[in-house]
Amino acid sequence: MAKCHRNNVDPLILHRIPSASSSSSSSVNTFSGSSFRRIIFDALSCGGSSRYQRELREEEEEDGSKSTTTIGEDLAKKTEKLCDLLNLAVIESGVETKKKEETLEVLKRVVKDLQAAEAEAEKKVAAASEVRLLAKDDSEVRVTLAMLGAIPPLVSMIDDDSLIEDAQISSLYSLLNLGIGNDANKAAIVKAGAVHKMLKIIESSKPRNQAVFEAIVANFLGLSALDSNKPIIGSSGAIVFLVKTLKNFEETSSSRQAREDALRALYNLSIHHQNVPFILETDLVPFLLNTLGDMEVSERILAILTNVVSVPEGRKAIGDVVEAFPILVDVLNWNDSVKCQEKAIYILMLMAHKGYGDRRAMIEAGIESSLLELTLVGSPLAQKRASRVLECLRVVDKGKQVSAPIYGISSSSSSSLGRERGHEIRMSDERKAVKQLVQQSLQSNMTRIVKRAHLPHDFVTSQHFSKSLTF
Repeated sequence: MAKCHRNNVDPLILHRIPSASSSSSSSVNTFSGSSFRRIIFDALSCGGSSRYQRELREEEEEDGSKSTTTIGEDLAKKTEKLCDLLNLAVIESGVETKKKEETLEVLKRVVKDLQAAEAEAEKKVAAASEVRLLAKDDSEVRVTLAMLGAIPPLVSMIDDDSLIEDAQISSLYSLLNLGIGNDANKAAIVKAGAVHKMLKIIESSKPRNQAVFEAIVANFLGLSALDSNKPIIGSSGAIVFLVKTLKNFEETSSSRQAREDALRALYNLSIHHQNVPFILETDLVPFLLNTLGDMEVSERILAILTNVVSVPEGRKAIGDVVEAFPILVDVLNWNDSVKCQEKAIYILMLMAHKGYGDRRAMIEAGIESSLLELTLVGSPLAQKRASRVLECLRVVDKGKQVSAPIYGISSSSSSSLGRERGHEIRMSDERKAVKQLVQQSLQSNMTRIVKRAHLPHDFVTSQHFSKSLTF
């Protein structure tokens, strides 16, 4: 007799049988309580369909009731369907259970081979290759392998000089696959000392296969995605290696994927503000600014700079780059890359908000026309940020206005003429120059902006509107 198991079974609908009192044309026998319970018991035991049909035939011969026969046939068919589905579910469940048991045995064997003695190097190499394949697309396998203890022996293989380079590559990619979508495994890999061992390979004077370095870059990318790993990796010296990999892309045989992985890993690490000083110890910022223009990587570069600019040291580093503001202002004109525009204007907004000298450099780079264009045709976020930068440029000397007293004029008796004279006294020569510069370029730029914005031809930029956007 096949075993019954509840799994993915359609509900069995038992039609209510009418009582004898409810029929006016014929008398229909109802099921007794014991008969009903017997039917249910037989159905659930997967052996009641034939028995139930026999009893129905006997009852049919006794009373000749067609109504009861119809109901009984329906119930029998559904009972048979229930048994078939239950039997199928039992078979499928049994196959799945057997498969899981076999997989578990394979994983236990693999981990045992990883933990083998050094004399059994071939077993360890083969086991690392198996882990790499098994963990690639199965999240449950990643969890199980970690629970069985696969991570420590894989980490120990990274810098094992007794193993061939293919074994190191297999162990590195096995660790990479174990960390996919699993934060606990990422933390366990770092805790086991993987970062130190990977850097040890990098600093080794022994020539290494380029594939080993690319596997290390990929691991730094995966491990740096976890917030708790960011400070550990950032302070380890890995940033220097990643910057070198990024900069030497054209000079070495590094793949394009390795370059992208290094850039993304640097972005992950730059999110943690305590890592920014380590980034600034390299010449990454000038390199990134001078690399802007390559549309394949520009958005990622700007994303790193948005993290760098959030700390004072980062703003200073960006401001010290000679062509920083002309480069960033040029990005504002990339109308086919909204994300780049938004990130560039964010960097400029923070620079303008924090430093007066930076505002002067922005104006000299011709930022005012780009800002005015963004306020008209930019994305909502770009428009908002451009307006803030314009506001910062309008109050270049705001601090001096507030603090400078107006000698000889009392607050109660000052006239309109006195206020104007006081305003002229407070206005510095630098602000006058900035105001004149903006006013000269504004009107000439507005015509081009209006045309580019596809506004109505009768739209006229009034002088009052122009003055409202200047200081």
